[in-house]
Amino acid sequence: MEIEFVTQNWHLFLALVVIVFLLSWDSARRRFSGVKGVTATELPQLLNHEDAAVIDIRESGEFRKGHIAGALNIPLNQIADNATKLNRFKKSGVPLVVACQSGVRAGKGAAELRKLEFEKVYTLTGGLQAWQKENLPLEK
Repeated sequence: MEIEFVTQNWHLFLALVVIVFLLSWDSARRRFSGVKGVTATELPQLLNHEDAAVIDIRESGEFRKGHIAGALNIPLNQIADNATKLNRFKKSGVPLVVACQSGVRAGKGAAELRKLEFEKVYTLTGGLQAWQKENLPLEK
C-alpha cells in the first residue's frame, strides 16, 4: 500500500528530497565556511570583550543614514580592494563582524573575508534591522 502511494506521488517525494537537501546544504555550508553568526544582543559583548571590529558592507548612502558606532564602511563589492586596509585586523587577530541591512549580504561579505584568510569572521544575524529591533543605538 505504501509503495503504491509513493509510486503514484513520486513528484511529491522528489520535492521533499530536494527541500531537505537545500535546507541541510545551507546549514552545512555555514558550518564548514568558518563563519559564525552573532545576534544583535551578543554583538556588544563581542565588541567589549574581544575588541571586535564591525565591517558594514552596505553602500555609503545606507551607511550615512545610520550605522553601529565605530563601524568601518566597506561596500561588499570593494572588500577585495580594501584588503590592505583590513590587514591590521588580521595581524592582531581581532574578530570581524560583517553587517548589512538584513543579514543577507553579510554572508557574501564574510565569505570574501574568509577567502582573504581572515580567521575570526562573524555575521550579524538579521543585520541592522535586528540591531534596531533590539533598540540598540545607531550612529549617524
